[in-house]
Amino acid sequence: MITAALLAATRRRFPLTPLAYRLVFVHALILMLGGHYTYARVPLGFWVQDALDLARNHYDRVGHFAQGFVPVIVAREVLVRASPLGTGGWLAFLSVCVVLSASAFYEFVEWWVALIVGVGAESFLGTQGDPWDTQWDMFLCMSGAIVSLALLSRRHDRELAEAARAAA
Repeated sequence: MITAALLAATRRRFPLTPLAYRLVFVHALILMLGGHYTYARVPLGFWVQDALDLARNHYDRVGHFAQGFVPVIVAREVLVRASPLGTGGWLAFLSVCVVLSASAFYEFVEWWVALIVGVGAESFLGTQGDPWDTQWDMFLCMSGAIVSLALLSRRHDRELAEAARAAA
């Protein structure tokens, strides 16, 4: 809800590319589904768990991959439009750093809530008995960001150029 309000408030002053808006919409759907069921109990995750004979529901891993895949395009767009960075290696590196730091911060928030809540920590964290869950979450976020940049940077560059032409 906060992101929707922020995007609506900045729509005229700092409109994003259609690609960024579409990705944010898909990410919102992933988050809402995970929030509705809790990530460890999403039915789609159970279906994949059964189909692939996995030990746990991996829907939260999809969410963390998306946590990198989508925001990296928004971070990239902000960096291209509001900083002296051009396209290239530094833009990709810093875009990944932005989303990876946000992921790490989210893992800190999860930890702090678990410390405060105490008894319900396992349920809140959704680690499903995996002692490496936090590391997996951050790794998948970083992987999602890198895959997104590899797949979408050229298209994003075209949309950024179109937006710049339309604004001129």
